Amino acid sequence: MNSSSLQSPASSLASARPALFFDRDGTLMKEVDHCHRPEDVHAIEGAAELLGKTHAHGWLHLIITNQSGIGRGYFTKTEFDSVQEELQRQLNGLIDDVYMSPDMPGSNSTRRKPAPGMILEAAEKFNIDLPHSFMIGDRTSDIEAGRAAGCRTILVLTGYGKEHRDCGADFIAEDVTEALEIILRLPSPPKPLGT
Repeated sequence: MNSSSLQSPASSLASARPALFFDRDGTLMKEVDHCHRPEDVHAIEGAAELLGKTHAHGWLHLIITNQSGIGRGYFTKTEFDSVQEELQRQLNGLIDDVYMSPDMPGSNSTRRKPAPGMILEAAEKFNIDLPHSFMIGDRTSDIEAGRAAGCRTILVLTGYGKEHRDCGADFIAEDVTEALEIILRLPSPPKPLGT
């Protein structure tokens, strides 16, 4: 291997990019119990516009979602994909990747939230700067997963959020649009792409 192709830890850290990790159901889209039909997908109003702004500022957008309905046999991975495709359409294609765990509650999964496994997988794939990233969701498990991965956290009050106000999130927002507005007001957001 040519030594010039090696990347030092310092240069790797310098090139790391922060990300916004999103829970899906109840956060980016209205809560539908075990949603498996594209016609039931309704993105949170205004989310696409704000995602356009955070994307332009250099944030990666990644979905981190538990989908035990697959593990329970309520719907298939193909049905999950069709729901995801419709959400992506409604969000103007602004989701960069999706991580999904079909594992059941109590399975001791390292991927199912509140475990941070899916966030850590994404961090390795995309060279993500976790301390400057955010996990945004409507449940305590979202906040715990983000905290365990070393991210900052925002609880949204859509979905099940009002039942989880005391989860210890760094911020609480009415919905994902307010969460994105909080992030855009930060003193040092990422530099716009191409700069």
